[in-house]
Amino acid sequence: MIDYKELRTVKQLAAEAPFVTESKLRWWIFHAETNGMAPALIKIGGRVYIDRAEFNKWLEGQRMAPKSQNQAA
Repeated sequence: MIDYKELRTVKQLAAEAPFVTESKLRWWIFHAETNGMAPALIKIGGRVYIDRAEFNKWLEGQRMAPKSQNQAA
């Protein structure tokens, strides 16, 4: 179930996460079907919302190497 409090627009997410620009988010959204980001997106009409919790899961999946057990603690 979607928690509406976790939904963000591209501008809102870019403001909360300064490591990523609006342009980069839009690029990821454009390629969401091929990069795996689609589960984090909700489209209503012409507007795209990003589920922050799902975006964080997607972002975690982009690690180049899995976190070791020592780092997880």
